[in-house]
Amino acid sequence: MLDEKGFKRKRFADLFEEMEAKSKEAFGEKVNTSERSPLGIILRLFAWFLSNLWQVIEDVYNSAYPHTAQGASLFQLGPYSGIQRLQAEKARGILQITGTPGYIVDKGFRVSDGKIVFETTDSAAIGEDGSGTVGIQAVEPGASGNKPAGTITTIVNPNGNITGVTNPIPTTKGRNLETPLEFRERFSISSEGRGKATVPAIRKAMLEVTGVRAAAVVENYKNVTDSDGRPPKSIEVYVLGGDPKEIAQAIFENKAGGIEPYGNQTETVKDDAGFEHTVRFSYAIEVPIHLRITVVRSSSFPSDGVSLIKTAAIKYIGGEDEDGIIYTGLNLGMPIIHSALVAVRTEVTGITDLIVELSKDGTVWTKGNIAIAPHQVAQTSFNKISVVIQS
Repeated sequence: MLDEKGFKRKRFADLFEEMEAKSKEAFGEKVNTSERSPLGIILRLFAWFLSNLWQVIEDVYNSAYPHTAQGASLFQLGPYSGIQRLQAEKARGILQITGTPGYIVDKGFRVSDGKIVFETTDSAAIGEDGSGTVGIQAVEPGASGNKPAGTITTIVNPNGNITGVTNPIPTTKGRNLETPLEFRERFSISSEGRGKATVPAIRKAMLEVTGVRAAAVVENYKNVTDSDGRPPKSIEVYVLGGDPKEIAQAIFENKAGGIEPYGNQTETVKDDAGFEHTVRFSYAIEVPIHLRITVVRSSSFPSDGVSLIKTAAIKYIGGEDEDGIIYTGLNLGMPIIHSALVAVRTEVTGITDLIVELSKDGTVWTKGNIAIAPHQVAQTSFNKISVVIQS
């Protein structure tokens, strides 16, 4: 039913109780509605079908709200907050090629780091010095295409005129298809950050920059320099990931006029009239988190249980999994809650007990929460997590 408190679904037991009461009203108190009686069977069948209908009605009701909508219904709410689901993006970068001087490398030439395949986005000529550069793009979209410098060294389709390849700078801007959880969080931020020139609006703009996985904005609204060196009437934007030029442009377009953007990164952007402006911001300091997990397992513990435990922990904290996928995890300044990691046991079957220890340096361990400063973000990875199994 629908009232001032919202929608309340009628369940099978509720429906059968009402139908049984109506039957006794119509045929007398002594009417047989037991499980094996003809009337009882019919009532239970109708109650079952009606309970399914009530479930559908509840889903329709919930689809109107971002915190309860599921699937396509959730993403269709995005335009009402001015956002759309972020699609998977292909990582991009630069490839340095060595080989025969004057040789033309065709567009689509493929290279790899051993896992992810990239291809050149244009044709390029090898210079007289035996080297040349060309843009590359991952064949498949996803954050797994964001690779460190010097790791793309394998030639997928060998060519006698090409003797070596490498990426002199990291490949960037690859991202996975936005998950429902990420979309909900961004929806909330977008609702808070409508308009411009407010702290929520600036943070919202940062999270919309490709490659930015977390963001925070700290303002000094006083007339004196604060304890962290921020000038009077300034803001400092902290981001994790993202292209510096795009970040600076987004800050300039969303900050209030006359407010100085402060930070240790400096970029120059142009306004609509072509005048140059200096924009500063800071990249977040990543705090490496080591985990030591002891698991007491039962016979139903899966063969890939160790990997599942590590992945669940990475999804909560944030960082790179074994397959190269990077999970967003906690935002800047968010502490690591020990009990949230212990709750990982509910995501993997066959765990009878689980002990979690945390460390920032892999030496000093704790079974408590770990505080993270506003300009920091916790990050872990598959190789920073050790799992000990006990039967």
